Amino acid sequence: MCDEFIHPGLVTDSRLSRRGFAAMTVAAAGVAANPALAQSNVVEKDVQVKTADGMCDAALFYPTAKGTYAAVLMWPDIMGLRPAFRDMGRRLAAQGYVVLVPNPFYRSAKAPVIGDNFDFSNPEQRAKLMGYRGAMTNDGIDHDAAAYLAFLDAQPQTAKNKKAGVQGYCMGGALSFRTAAVVSNRIGAVGSFHGGNGLVTDKPDSPHLLIAKTNAAYLICQAQNDDAQNPKMKDDLKAAFAAAGKTATVDVYQANHGWCVKGGAVYNEAEAERAWSNLTALYKANLV
Repeated sequence: MCDEFIHPGLVTDSRLSRRGFAAMTVAAAGVAANPALAQSNVVEKDVQVKTADGMCDAALFYPTAKGTYAAVLMWPDIMGLRPAFRDMGRRLAAQGYVVLVPNPFYRSAKAPVIGDNFDFSNPEQRAKLMGYRGAMTNDGIDHDAAAYLAFLDAQPQTAKNKKAGVQGYCMGGALSFRTAAVVSNRIGAVGSFHGGNGLVTDKPDSPHLLIAKTNAAYLICQAQNDDAQNPKMKDDLKAAFAAAGKTATVDVYQANHGWCVKGGAVYNEAEAERAWSNLTALYKANLV
C-alpha cells in the first residue's frame, strides 16, 4: 500500500538534483570503465536490459574480486531506482553477490523518476508515480522478472550453480513474490520489506496465492502501521506459507512503511539494520 498516510513527509536526497545526479552518473561510468576506482571493492555499471516491452535502464553491481557469486534481483519501492537503492545494491554486492536494481518504470520514464524533494502527500506527484505503476501489468512484470534473471545469469560473475535471491521494498514485495513464481527454478530466497497490505488480497492475482508455485525461503518484514491497518494479514501469510510447506519468517517491525530506505521521513536506522541482518542470514542459508 502506498498512500499519503503510509509515505508521510518528504523524500529528500541531494543526489537527485540535476547536478548531483549528473555527478553520480559520471562517477558510475568511471567505475564501470576502471574497476580499480570502485568503492567498497564493488564495480557499478549502468546497464540496459532487453525485455519483452523494450529496454530497461538498470544498475548492476558485483565484487571486484575474481570469482563467481550468487545473483540477486532488487525491486525498488514506488519511487523507483535512485541513489538510495544504488547504495543498497552496492552494499549487497560488497557482501559477495551480483546485484541488479532495475528501473521498474522503464516503460514510462528513465530513472530517477523523482527529484531531490519529492512529496508523496502531493496528489499531483503521487498520481504521476501511480500512473507509472499502472503501466506494469502482471504479464509485463513476469516477463520483466524472467528477463532480469536471464541478464544476471549472462554475467560472467554470476554463479549459475547457486540459487538466486530476490528482494523488494514497498510495491517491490509483491513483485518479489511474482518473481519467485515465474522463475521458480532459480529463486531460492525472497525478502519483502514494508510490502504493505498488497501481499494478501481477495483478488485472484493476490501474491500470497503464488507461494505454492515457488521454491524459496521467505523473510517478510512488515511495517507497524501496515499491520495496524490489517492485523490479520500476517496470520494469512503464515497460514499460506504453512500450507505450501515453505520456510518463512513473518515479523512486524517497530517502524513505519518505508523505514528501510534512507532519505524518507520514516527511515529508522536501527530497524533497517535489523532487517538487513536478517536478509543477510536468509541469503547465506539459502543461496547455495
